Amino acid sequence: MPAAGHGSRLSPLPCSKELFPIGFEEYPEQGDPHPKVVSQYLLEHMQRAGARQVYVILRKGKWDIPNYYGDGSQLHLQLAYLIMRRPFGCPFSLDQAYPFVRRQRVVFGFPDILFSPEDAFERLLQRQQETEADVVLGCFRVAYPHKWDMVELRENGEVKTILRKPAQSALTYGWALACWGPRFTEFMHGHLQQVEGQLGASGAELSVGEVVQAAIRQGLRVQSTCFENGSCLDVGTPEDLRKAIRTLS
Repeated sequence: MPAAGHGSRLSPLPCSKELFPIGFEEYPEQGDPHPKVVSQYLLEHMQRAGARQVYVILRKGKWDIPNYYGDGSQLHLQLAYLIMRRPFGCPFSLDQAYPFVRRQRVVFGFPDILFSPEDAFERLLQRQQETEADVVLGCFRVAYPHKWDMVELRENGEVKTILRKPAQSALTYGWALACWGPRFTEFMHGHLQQVEGQLGASGAELSVGEVVQAAIRQGLRVQSTCFENGSCLDVGTPEDLRKAIRTLS
């Protein structure tokens, strides 16, 4: 789970954006419902899919996240915290977990994107098992392509192309979550080493979608699961944060 961002689109905030309360959860032993922080929704999705260990990648100074979650036992998870080293985008944050996950199947999501259905990760993992794909992307119909990495799909669900937040697009689906196996983890690790120098010189940042697109060009198999009746909402902007608060409160 990447949690190294500045949250500049919502700045200023009194806490890390991953801990912003949205909605409530029941605490039977305490009576009234208590606020539920946004990243907990993703962690619960991961736990339902069978994840037991989650690596949270932090930026220095965001100590409120481990202070809040601790070891993760209240969510029936084992949480570990890693510190971001290279400030060139989300894939570099994820690569901090490389020594620990290089031989594992990985489920990945963004802590500020709320999505349904509840079994989304389970369906991605099932699709990966059925197709033997290296990566499976969870895709949703989105109304504003410029806010999403849009995906072009073949009839068999294979991902043909990923476009990063195009200003205009006739494509229907954007991706919001993923699962992958060791072959993609190794590819990403090597690819980041290759491009790090040019990113450092230009000051640009790389997206996870761009790494997946590079993997497609190298022949890795990328499949999709489209959640026709699902929903996804990026609460990283004030407008969509208001929508989430209205929906879940």
